Amino acid sequence: MKTKSTLQKSRFIRFIIFLLFFTTGSMHVAQSAAAPEKPKTNIEDALKHPRTNISMPGLFPAKVVQVNSENCVVENKIVAQIVYDMLAKGMLDLTNESSLKRAWLKFVNPRDKIGLKVNPVAGITLSTSVEITQAIVKQLSEAGIPKENILIWDRREEQLAEAGFTKENFPGIKIIGTERAENGKMYDEEGKLYSERMIDKDWYYWADYEEKYDSATIPYMVNEGKYSYFTKIVTQMADKIINIPILKNAGSSVTLCLKNLAYGSITNTGRLHKQLWHETTAEVCAFPPLRDKVVLNIADGIKGCFNGGPAANPQFFTNYKTILLGTDAVAVDRIGYDIVIKKRIAEKIQKEDNPRGKIFMELAEKLGLGTADIEKISLTKSEL
Repeated sequence: MKTKSTLQKSRFIRFIIFLLFFTTGSMHVAQSAAAPEKPKTNIEDALKHPRTNISMPGLFPAKVVQVNSENCVVENKIVAQIVYDMLAKGMLDLTNESSLKRAWLKFVNPRDKIGLKVNPVAGITLSTSVEITQAIVKQLSEAGIPKENILIWDRREEQLAEAGFTKENFPGIKIIGTERAENGKMYDEEGKLYSERMIDKDWYYWADYEEKYDSATIPYMVNEGKYSYFTKIVTQMADKIINIPILKNAGSSVTLCLKNLAYGSITNTGRLHKQLWHETTAEVCAFPPLRDKVVLNIADGIKGCFNGGPAANPQFFTNYKTILLGTDAVAVDRIGYDIVIKKRIAEKIQKEDNPRGKIFMELAEKLGLGTADIEKISLTKSEL
């Protein structure tokens, strides 16, 4: 059983573990040598389920809206009102509605339980911004969505608080993670992880590959073996999901919409970074708890990074001063990818585009989740 002190001491260990797993995955992304045969997965199970009228790529396939504003960051601080206005402009451009309320109600209604999937991995300096999330909550409320029907979530509840997702910043909004503690303890009186209560063993991503975790790592994986279980947040607690990733690199690729959803929704992910980074990023999103519930992607490019991601390395921070919106997560990722790669080339991090960086998007396109072909994507850009 872990005490609060032990839990706090494990944060550093947890972060190092995360970086080791992710660095291995990022190296895999950039690798050009022929890869060994991939472990098998249960992706065919996902494809057996019939699609719905809102399944990915959603109401506006192959359409992405980009809104820029030079004024959204002043003296390195995000200007909340400008972000609100950027979001409003993007919603109207995406939906072609004249009313902001009608724009939002194309995706959600007051009866829906709505989960806002943020990315808090790198702390307050490089996570989904509080400001854009507050703007989304405010516009949802103005559209008639009760606050008690909105929840903010990610894998790790501790990281949510560290990134500013607190009851003080979001009064009346439920904030929850799959991996969580109670009263400073990660294990209950019977020695079981509290996190186990948050997983749904009826829904899982199976991959014929496994590795053992030590006692310091297991609380952040929840389970070992060949199964990665979906969180109850996506299978039971949310009717609709709005995905709010931050614009970051992952080696010579990006960790944006698909990655935020896939690795944020299942357990036992450490093993998947090593041999199945691309496959996991695409395939997990093809399962109904994500495929049929993610109705909107709002990529936070107000601030971001072009190297060293997803960890917070200040020397690689940049203010992209943009947001990307779309129901097509693959298309949003493809546009975001070009933004990041252009910056990496300008900064001489890499000389040219590496085709391996787009593999996960191409896999997702083959699964019917969206459009990866840049020539087939309609991009609407505006300046606020």
